[in-house]
Amino acid sequence: MRLRASLLGLVVGAVSLLGGAPAAAAPEPAPDRYVVVLRSAPSWASARALAERYGGVLEQAFQTALPGFSARLTTDGARQLALDPAVASVQHDRPVRLAGTEITPPSWGLDRVDAPGMNGAYTYGTTASDVTAYVIDSGIRTTHTDFGGRATSGWDFVDGDADADDCSGHGTHVAGTIGGTRYGVAKDVSLVALRVLDCEGAGTYAGIIAAVDWVTANARKPAVVNLSFGGENFAPLAAAITASIASGVTYVVAAGNDNADACGFAPASTPAAVTVGATGENDARAPFSNTGPCVDLFAPGVGIASAGIADDSATRTSSGTSMAAPHVTGAAALVLAADPGAAPAEVAAALTSGARPGAVTDPAGAPDLLLRTPASPCDVRTNDSDAAIRDRGTGTSAIGLTGCSGRATWASVEVHIDHPRRGDLVIDLVAPNGSVKRLKPSNRHDRAAGVDATYAVKLTVKDRAGTWKLRVRDTTKGATGHVDSWTLTVA
Repeated sequence: MRLRASLLGLVVGAVSLLGGAPAAAAPEPAPDRYVVVLRSAPSWASARALAERYGGVLEQAFQTALPGFSARLTTDGARQLALDPAVASVQHDRPVRLAGTEITPPSWGLDRVDAPGMNGAYTYGTTASDVTAYVIDSGIRTTHTDFGGRATSGWDFVDGDADADDCSGHGTHVAGTIGGTRYGVAKDVSLVALRVLDCEGAGTYAGIIAAVDWVTANARKPAVVNLSFGGENFAPLAAAITASIASGVTYVVAAGNDNADACGFAPASTPAAVTVGATGENDARAPFSNTGPCVDLFAPGVGIASAGIADDSATRTSSGTSMAAPHVTGAAALVLAADPGAAPAEVAAALTSGARPGAVTDPAGAPDLLLRTPASPCDVRTNDSDAAIRDRGTGTSAIGLTGCSGRATWASVEVHIDHPRRGDLVIDLVAPNGSVKRLKPSNRHDRAAGVDATYAVKLTVKDRAGTWKLRVRDTTKGATGHVDSWTLTVA
């Protein structure tokens, strides 16, 4: 009876692209299209056989992020399929609709996210050239000059081919904010288009799930995914996104444009995704932006200029949480560039811990956090003066950072030490606030001489300006040495 109830209690509510005014009334479910969740992943042949057993026609099989398929079925066929022991649930597929509005002010978002206030510049410490951003949307105009040849097609789930060109404009705008040379947060990120929406901005949950499934199977990591659409909660989509995140891919999603609780919408309610609300140029929550506890942070989303599709140099200006989310997706790419092995939860934590608290007017139940991109690294500093390491003693060498401000979330420490037994040594990095990060423990089995190594460490230091110390302790009697040089980079 549970399976029957799952079919009869069809999901209500449409999905809309979140680039503009609040969504219009929800369209009705696709009358003969269904999303079927199975108890185990199917092959294409087994999914087709199961659909045909109940008079259906298979459309897509999901094998990685979600075990299941989409199919055309009669109502009676869907009811009978829901009772099959291999089936966990059957739900009407839902339509996706574009709901976008263009306005004319110039973009200001990049200037806002790199530092408090606006100083007429966007400063960044990396361009994320080794990171891939997947844009599940209306496609990308890959020939646009702002992408510099870095945008490619992954798959077109509307036409069923490998050309995910954009005839709507929404996906190209989103991609430009993520990684455009002029408009982008991460200016050298690789962009991959996964088209799930047609020229009118229409699509289905089944197509979106298929795209999530594709990313899970094919992602070039480190990777981040942008989802700038929303609708009422749909369990199969949430399950697919959650599984994809568990595979090591970070997801950033728009909160929605209904001025309502984001927890009532998909994919905004997905706990492991980073959910983004929109602010205006005055840092007030945009009147349309969803809010509530499912929102993780806010980002600029009003009057954002980015790439357009009229020609290869076109510009389009839009508003919506669709425009806020790609700012955060670009910032996530910067985090991954600095720490390629970071898990999605670590990327999310870096984004929220690095955000500016107390900056958003009227967050309305959401965390009062405004996106701040990872700080630019301080100039590389080196101390090449010898620092003695006495037998069973401690040697210390200092580097002062001036001209730097803001939090330190990451450091690279290159160390060169002359010592006959490196296994005797314990090496620590001491921050200006006195906090200590262990770089190297002692190891009595390591009898090799000297240390020539580079260590990368994560930090939670509120002010990176000041004196940083390399502290080296000799734990075993019988040898002396010295710190030859060390180099520090902090971001």
